[in-house]
Amino acid sequence: MSFYSENPRFFVAVDCIIFSVVEEKLCLLLTKRRFEPEMGKWSLMGGFVQEDESTDTAARRVLKQLTGLENVYMEQVSAFGEIGRDPGERVISIAYYALLGPGEYIPRLLAEYNAEWVPLDSLPPLGFDHPDMVEKALSKLRESIAVRPIGFNLLSELFTLTQLQTLYETIMGHPIDKRNFRKRIADTPCIEKTPYIDKTSSRRGASLYRYNESLFNTLSKFKI
Repeated sequence: MSFYSENPRFFVAVDCIIFSVVEEKLCLLLTKRRFEPEMGKWSLMGGFVQEDESTDTAARRVLKQLTGLENVYMEQVSAFGEIGRDPGERVISIAYYALLGPGEYIPRLLAEYNAEWVPLDSLPPLGFDHPDMVEKALSKLRESIAVRPIGFNLLSELFTLTQLQTLYETIMGHPIDKRNFRKRIADTPCIEKTPYIDKTSSRRGASLYRYNESLFNTLSKFKI
């Protein structure tokens, strides 16, 4: 017996806004659609929620299909349910953003899904309401990255302070005072200096740091 048989039924989908740093630029993973609706347009990667899935499970399935990865940082952004948002059917979509570190994907899978990394500052026109999804995801990312250590998901295990500052400036969309930034890093014990040196940018080299997640979980304090 159905208790809700008098009510209409809709399709429920998930869309993944996947961020990564590629060639020192914050990028989105986009796919060019090979089918209708919106065939030929660039779009986010998504799929429909199946009967035996939660929306979180569906989003992680879509992400694994595209990247081959399971343990990826992912956060729900918002629900998108305007009546005409999908010209194919009445579809309500739950958007998620995910953060991938350098090279955390399988190129063969990207080619299979006709997907490419596109710099955030030069996005092509996107289909559906995906521009709104990207805008909300970036806003949520900016709010979260200032008070939670999620930005390290976009970096290699070892990184320089310049790389860390550049990442934050790129995401926040404005320059950060170097002296204040370095002071905050010095006051953040979960960012540890290592004995290793990166000599790719200069002869003298720069110290490499790492993020200590266990220490952060003990202290539970972070703010940049």
